[in-house]
Amino acid sequence: MKQILMAVLTIFSISACQSQIKNAKTVSTKVYGNCEMCQETIEKAGESKNTFKTNWNKDSKMATISFDSTKSNLETVLKNIALAGYDNQSFLAPDDAYAKLPSCCQYERVAKKTTIVNVSPKITDSMPLVKDSAKVVVKENELKPVFEAYFTLKDALVKTDANTANAKAKLLSTAINNVKMEAIPTDVHMTWMNVLSELKNAVSNMTQTSDIEKQRNYFMSVSTAMTSLIKVSKWEQTVYIQHCPMYNNGKGADWLSLENGVKNPYYGNQMLTCGSVTETIKK
Repeated sequence: MKQILMAVLTIFSISACQSQIKNAKTVSTKVYGNCEMCQETIEKAGESKNTFKTNWNKDSKMATISFDSTKSNLETVLKNIALAGYDNQSFLAPDDAYAKLPSCCQYERVAKKTTIVNVSPKITDSMPLVKDSAKVVVKENELKPVFEAYFTLKDALVKTDANTANAKAKLLSTAINNVKMEAIPTDVHMTWMNVLSELKNAVSNMTQTSDIEKQRNYFMSVSTAMTSLIKVSKWEQTVYIQHCPMYNNGKGADWLSLENGVKNPYYGNQMLTCGSVTETIKK
C-alpha cells in the first residue's frame, strides 16, 4: 500500500512539475544514493526554477527528471547532481564532493567499479561514464569564450563601471553555461568540474548587483577559479597572474591579465597600479 501511495504521489509531483516547465521532457535515470538526506541534496541539485526539476526515489535509486528541452538537457542536470557528490549513469562525482557527504549518505560507489567506455583511455572522476568516442569532438579552445568574457569583465572593474561589469558578468554566465563538457580535453576536465560550482555561484552573484564593491568582492572568487583553469588550459596568449596586497582587508587578491602592466580591478583609478605580477603563463 505504501509503495502504491508513493507511486501516486510521484505521478502527481511529475505532473505538477511538467505544468510549470515549458517544452517539458521527462526522463528516468539512475542516481546513486542512500537516504532522505541524499534525496534532499539530489533534488536540490537537480532543480532550476521553470527549467528543470528532479524527483529521486531512495529505494529504486531512480531519478525522474523533467526539463525544458529548449533551455537545458539531461546532461546539464546530471552534471549538477554529480557536482553535489552523487554518481549517476552519465557522470561520476568528484572524489572531494563525495568525501564531503555525511557518513550516512556515502553510498557504495558501484558505478566507479564498473568497466566504462570513455573518451579517455584512463577513467577519472567526474568524467562522463558512457560516451561514444567516435562522436565526441574535443576542442582545446572550448573554454575560450569563458576566458574572453572574464577579461572584459576585469576591464569593466578596472574602469569602475558597475553597469558594464554587470552586463559582462551576464555574458560570462552565458559562456559558462554554453560550455560542452564532453568537448573539454581530459586534462582540463577535472579542474573544470572542481571549480564550476564556485565559479557559477560567484558570477551569478555579480549578475544580481550593480554595487561595484560587491562586484569586486565576488570577482575574487571568479579569479581564483579562472586562475586554476588557465594553468591547465591551452590559451593562445601569454597570461599574467597579478596580485594586489592591500585588497580584502590586507589579505590580498589575485586576478588575470593579458597585459604585463598592472591595472588593478579591485581599486580602479583609486590605486590603478597597485600590485605586481606574481606568475607568467606563456602560450
